[in-house]
Amino acid sequence: MKIGILTGGGDVPGLNPSIKAVVNRAAREGHTVLGIRRGWAGLLEFNRDDPASFNDCFVELDPIRVRTIDRTGGTFLHTSRTHPGRVKADRVPGFLRDPEHPEAEAADKSLRDFTPHVLKNLEYLGINTLIPIGGDDTLSYGERLHSEGFPVVAIPKTMDNDVYGTDYCIGFSTAVTRSVQFIHQLRTSTGSHERIAVIELFGRNSGETSLISSYLAGVDRALISEVPFDPEKLASLVMKDKQSNPSNYAIVTISEGAHMIGGKVVEFGETDAYGHRKLGGIGEITGEALKQLTGQNIINQRLGYLMRSGAPDALDLMVAVNFANMAMDLILSNASGRMVALRDGTYTHIPMSTVTSGLKRVDVDELYDAKEYQPKVRHVLGKPMFLY
Repeated sequence: MKIGILTGGGDVPGLNPSIKAVVNRAAREGHTVLGIRRGWAGLLEFNRDDPASFNDCFVELDPIRVRTIDRTGGTFLHTSRTHPGRVKADRVPGFLRDPEHPEAEAADKSLRDFTPHVLKNLEYLGINTLIPIGGDDTLSYGERLHSEGFPVVAIPKTMDNDVYGTDYCIGFSTAVTRSVQFIHQLRTSTGSHERIAVIELFGRNSGETSLISSYLAGVDRALISEVPFDPEKLASLVMKDKQSNPSNYAIVTISEGAHMIGGKVVEFGETDAYGHRKLGGIGEITGEALKQLTGQNIINQRLGYLMRSGAPDALDLMVAVNFANMAMDLILSNASGRMVALRDGTYTHIPMSTVTSGLKRVDVDELYDAKEYQPKVRHVLGKPMFLY
């Protein structure tokens, strides 16, 4: 059997250990693994009539090739946000820009659907089954291939922990660990200058990263994607926090997907293949509002990619390896259309279609005080490890 493996979307710690575990397990079972470079882009950009394009799009993997990759973060296969079923005209590979691909017409006339080309490439390469590692966007295209009849077993990853259907995604624990560390480090400058710090964290639809990081770091106020906030009320609360602190400072975390009451999520740039624009900047906007309302000096810090950089912590390492072995168990049992998952603290697997059947968000009533802009975790009995 030949197994294809790829990583799509944002990088997170734990991808390389998961790839390594798949390769080592496959080798022990007598199978081969082909690494697909740059997520779905490798399958889109491979030209069957140009053998030289193989090395640009793929890498043959064996235990020697992956021996040390688990010691670093990110993905050595590289990644992209390519969606072969929704390709903009200016992103179509040159060899596909001809009238010989009428099947590429998509429902949206501004896009092209090259799924038939991807399926032909998979057949040409002799790949029997595919393991995509990604978030809901990447895995949604994996579900498309499954619906077309190609065997797919998925592994969820995202530092936002927002893939629907699983309690945990590779990358989340390390992102929270990094956030807590940087928040504590920023206390020195914030306290030294007696300021208010506004720390922006990744998190588009789900504010769990801001919520859990603030809960663990003892932050004064936490703004999350799910609850619009009033800047005047926030200013009043933060000034009380600052005045009650012997070091005369206060810290606020904010999800990049958060927004003020009556405002909009701060986005910029063109939409990607999955219909998303880049997020970022709400922290600075909020900091400026607090400065005007309080007269205090503000430290604005966007942690961004620092949250997802570096090697995985022990929990992400454990989940990455276990998810990989579960995926191989499914493949060896001829299962497909499944996503490995953690639910109620137990490893399991679910239909891939679950990923696109809902939106995973913070349970505000249970975990957040929307009036005080703070985590509200009073009872943990019976809750999952990450309270989610």
